Amino acid sequence: MSEAQANPAGQFAFQRIYVKDISFEVPGAPEAFTAEWKPEVKLDLNTKNNKVSENTFEVVLSVTVTANNQGKVAFLAEVQQAGIFLINGMPAEQIQHLLGAYCPNVLFPYAREAISDLVNRGSFPQFLLAPVNFDALYAEALKRKAEDKKDIVEH
Repeated sequence: MSEAQANPAGQFAFQRIYVKDISFEVPGAPEAFTAEWKPEVKLDLNTKNNKVSENTFEVVLSVTVTANNQGKVAFLAEVQQAGIFLINGMPAEQIQHLLGAYCPNVLFPYAREAISDLVNRGSFPQFLLAPVNFDALYAEALKRKAEDKKDIVEH
């Protein structure tokens, strides 16, 4: 898969999007299927990136969904959706924003589909993750990082 975007300040292109790791567990089966279905769902998101070569980066979006029903884990679905991205000729701040917000936005629909498919194949009711604003999460992370640096300087 390759999608390039023309940018006078540099180049950005998708090289590949893939599932790096995937897992689905139903630790309480078969009892998990006989209890009244009123789940409490917990969502954990995490992103990481690493430099593959001079202008190529891997971004991994980890999504973990844990559904508890009546105090017991009904299912646990985990997906590490990854992508390889070419980023060339851009300032470091812009690269960090691409890696921390834009690339996870690109990867999320794939992870969302994988989670939905896993839950469906596990014979649980349809489950769709709500959209996530990675730009807001990235801005919040930058703010926390700046506050942490400020706390360190003040001490």
